[in-house]
Amino acid sequence: MQEELLEIVDKNGKSLGIAPRSSIHGDPSLLHKVVHVLVFDSSGRLLLQKRSMSKDVAPGKWDTSVGGHVAPGEDTPVAAHREMEEELGVDGGEITFLYSYIYSNTHESELVSTHSCIHDGPFRFNADEIDEIRFWRLEEIIENIGTGIFSGHFEAELATYMAFSTRT
Repeated sequence: MQEELLEIVDKNGKSLGIAPRSSIHGDPSLLHKVVHVLVFDSSGRLLLQKRSMSKDVAPGKWDTSVGGHVAPGEDTPVAAHREMEEELGVDGGEITFLYSYIYSNTHESELVSTHSCIHDGPFRFNADEIDEIRFWRLEEIIENIGTGIFSGHFEAELATYMAFSTRT
């Protein structure tokens, strides 16, 4: 299987080149694009995925509903729909862009484009990448922040989402 190629970008999303995933992950000076979709059900609960223990980043942690790399030259809404299909086995329907931000840790730096949608399922999640999915009340998520059950990236995403939702 050929290694995934990712687009290196500046903080505005302008392409600076393409490199293999193995070169980008592990070098936080190389910013690359990812897309997240926050999937809510009709009662306002947020779907989270528990990452497979085989994942190289945040194994076994609860994480954003849907997340993945944007392929070189791919539009983020197209990537959001593709990731919905790949991870949850559904056509995302209407997906709404919310905001973008940069997330950085000692392993990587990402230019994240976050979208949202309402979907009550059913879902057919990708068992190679995801161990479990379930809907959470926002209050339940907030009560568990900092306990180690969530990925660091999800905790940053939630903080960004909460700040965004109080402004709108």
